[in-house]
Amino acid sequence: MSHTPSLRLRSAFISDIHLGTRGCRADLLLEFLKTVHVDTLYLVGDVVDMWSLKRNVFWPQAHNNVVRALLGMARHGTRVIFVPGNHDEMFRELAGSVFGNLEIHREYLHETADGRRLLVLHGDEFDGVVKCSRWLAQLGTWVYDLLLWLNRQVNGVRRALGFQHWSLVSHLKQMSRNAVQYIANFEQAVAYAAYRRGVDGVVCGHIHRPALTKLNGVWYCNDGDWVESCSAVVEDLNGRLSLWNWVEQRERLTALIERAA
Repeated sequence: MSHTPSLRLRSAFISDIHLGTRGCRADLLLEFLKTVHVDTLYLVGDVVDMWSLKRNVFWPQAHNNVVRALLGMARHGTRVIFVPGNHDEMFRELAGSVFGNLEIHREYLHETADGRRLLVLHGDEFDGVVKCSRWLAQLGTWVYDLLLWLNRQVNGVRRALGFQHWSLVSHLKQMSRNAVQYIANFEQAVAYAAYRRGVDGVVCGHIHRPALTKLNGVWYCNDGDWVESCSAVVEDLNGRLSLWNWVEQRERLTALIERAA
């Protein structure tokens, strides 16, 4: 996207990028990173999908460009905080370390400009499947990857016919009672943990379901993913939190540019 104005943000939270998989939307993430000027960037887990890379090495130039962009931001004034997830859990052993101005933490407490305290964590510790059965979690990942592959084929046909992008995975999640209940249980568990910790809210990822709402009296912020939703939780300079879908956000920016021209 050319001639895009820089957006100044106090903080931004992104997760579930899944670099190393064919489903990663690295092109859209690069647009986002080049457009925002952010004081603190949180990488809330599953940035690099080590599970997928162990099965099959897939690392195109676009994925390398994302890593370079993130490290470049860390070198040029943005504080970058990495909170590893279950797909890149090997980096949890490095919690407390700093590499190239990139900080690694198991979890982190963020304070907004208006004084709210938000616990930042990936969220897999509240997922019963991941916690109790690693092989079942990996099977679920394999099925998810298959659905994403099918989705790419379907959307290829839809583009040829002039239709917009459609998410098969999101559709199936909405249709399945078990999936809906799983998401609800996860959200309630994360929000309750934040309540027990005495903080004002929590920012997480993991389930690829963006949300910004109040549960149990605390803010539940899920920044979604960069496979399906291409979303982020952002904080403006006054501390106001918003949930961005980047495809929709860049369309609004394009419209602003065209009106100003």
